[in-house]
Amino acid sequence: MAKKDLKAGLVIGVAVGLLSQFILTNVVANPGYLLRFGALVGFTFLAPLALLVAYLIGKAIPVVYQFAKFAAVGALNTFMDVGILNLEIFLSGQATGLYYPVFKGISFLVATTNSFFWNKFWTFGSRNTKVSGEALKFYLFSAIGWVLNVGIATFIVNGLTKPSAVSVNIWANIGALCGVVVSLIWDFAAYKFFVFKQPTADAAETK
Repeated sequence: MAKKDLKAGLVIGVAVGLLSQFILTNVVANPGYLLRFGALVGFTFLAPLALLVAYLIGKAIPVVYQFAKFAAVGALNTFMDVGILNLEIFLSGQATGLYYPVFKGISFLVATTNSFFWNKFWTFGSRNTKVSGEALKFYLFSAIGWVLNVGIATFIVNGLTKPSAVSVNIWANIGALCGVVVSLIWDFAAYKFFVFKQPTADAAETK
């Protein structure tokens, strides 16, 4: 496992641990210092450990390691998406209605921009110097992911009946996570086969 991958895993773990603090503040009543510290330390070590396991499996099935890197970036983007969403909810005191899709759209846009740089330079290792063209395709495909992500999340939060035992803030996060799962599958396929697609050996030789 390359040192750069280990360092990337550590950075992702620390970032996720920090972003989780916003979520804990909003969905857990009076989260204690132990829970906060446990989340920070746990994610810091879990990310590189998961990458190491995927690396070992990837020796037999190469695509597993690449998907693990994508999933690690996806985890960071998810916590960035949901973390910013919870920060917006916390600051505004609004978790439903017209505010929700606006907040979700902002958080998704920030997470998607972060996703472009991580996936281009780390997950798929794209050497394409035409960043503008690559970015255009990335955002076009991500726009579909955005519709899936925000649409599904908003449908669940505003369209389905919330279970009485579930708080409004937790229900908002359930909707967000459902949107993330669907868009994650779409994004991996789109980025791998269309946005950051590596040239074939024959095509590379003709350049």
